Amino acid sequence: MKVLVTVKRVIDYNVKVRVKSDNSGVDLSNVKMAMNPFCEIAVEEAIRLKEAGIATEVVVVSLGVKACQEQLRTALALGADRAIHVETDQELESLNVAKLLAKVIEEEQPGMVILGKQAIDTDNNQTGQMLAALTGMPQGTFASKIVVDGDKALVTREVDGGLQTVELNMPIIATTDLRLNEPRYASLPNIMKAKRKPLVVKTIEELGVSIKDHTKLLSVTPPPERQGGIKVADVAELVDKLKNEAKVI
Repeated sequence: MKVLVTVKRVIDYNVKVRVKSDNSGVDLSNVKMAMNPFCEIAVEEAIRLKEAGIATEVVVVSLGVKACQEQLRTALALGADRAIHVETDQELESLNVAKLLAKVIEEEQPGMVILGKQAIDTDNNQTGQMLAALTGMPQGTFASKIVVDGDKALVTREVDGGLQTVELNMPIIATTDLRLNEPRYASLPNIMKAKRKPLVVKTIEELGVSIKDHTKLLSVTPPPERQGGIKVADVAELVDKLKNEAKVI
């Protein structure tokens, strides 16, 4: 079984995000970039499926600028077999990403597609669901456990009321939640080997997909600065401030 995994390049989660002075977007200059944490979990799950003898090949795919190849090489160092980079300088919204991935799925014919449930930059949590709708594949979102049994997969989902297990007919689309696994670190020998693994670069035109924007970014503003706390003399003063100043009671 071939497993296709999506990888997104985002600002490292340890970096404090800065907004451009004209509020046109996030300042990416001299900022450390990394693989989206949920995508790391997706890559790890695919590699574990291969180590268990369930998957025979792990293919990673990323859409974006040329620098995305850095994250693809990281995925190859973690254990993926080959990579596909759909290179574009366009800012791609979720639906356009889903359309491009649907075309990659059509060409690759994987038995399973694993995505992170969301990216920590846009935080949309849309691509996996849209991709399932476009391809007609069953979906198991917010997965905390994936068990493959022949031509079926049991996906345990994290939902508001607890856990829900769904049985899906393969091939499937799964999106990963935090508790699915703990991603590994790439060893130095594997990092060196990753440089020789195949990485194919494609364009939107080569995929034959027509994309257009359906949303427009108006402005990006940082959250307001938090005000310092104060000390109150007694409970009566606390209640008074909560009632008359904070107006929460």
